[in-house]
Amino acid sequence: MQPTRIHPDLQASLLCEDIRQEASGNLILIGVIGYINVPQVPAMALKLCVLNRWTAGIGNFTETVKMIAPDGKTVLRENKTKIGLPTPNHHFTSGTVFNQPKFETAGVYYFEIYIEDILKIRYPVPVSLVNPPAGAAPAGSGETQT
Repeated sequence: MQPTRIHPDLQASLLCEDIRQEASGNLILIGVIGYINVPQVPAMALKLCVLNRWTAGIGNFTETVKMIAPDGKTVLRENKTKIGLPTPNHHFTSGTVFNQPKFETAGVYYFEIYIEDILKIRYPVPVSLVNPPAGAAPAGSGETQT
């Protein structure tokens, strides 16, 4: 008897500034993020993208991506995506875009990835206050870098 449903493995999850697609269909990740430096808080990024790649599963599932505040509990953003894997030899790549996420305070934010409400990975993204380099736009000019 062939299985009709096997939960997939999360092969990779990366936070980046943008995800683009080449004419060949391959994806390009722009600015893979491990931390975010800001000159002041609150701060806002233009967008944050989470790329997830699922494999070794069979069936249809719901992926959930959450952005969690430094308190470790407050969900700031959440996105659900339907994914499908016809055989364990296939993979599914999803891209979640959070437009204009706001960082109210410095601290460690978290990204959580779920499949069918099962937590697969939770990773930290520190947001730190840093002095802008000499000659940078002054605070309040609307330019925040991530």
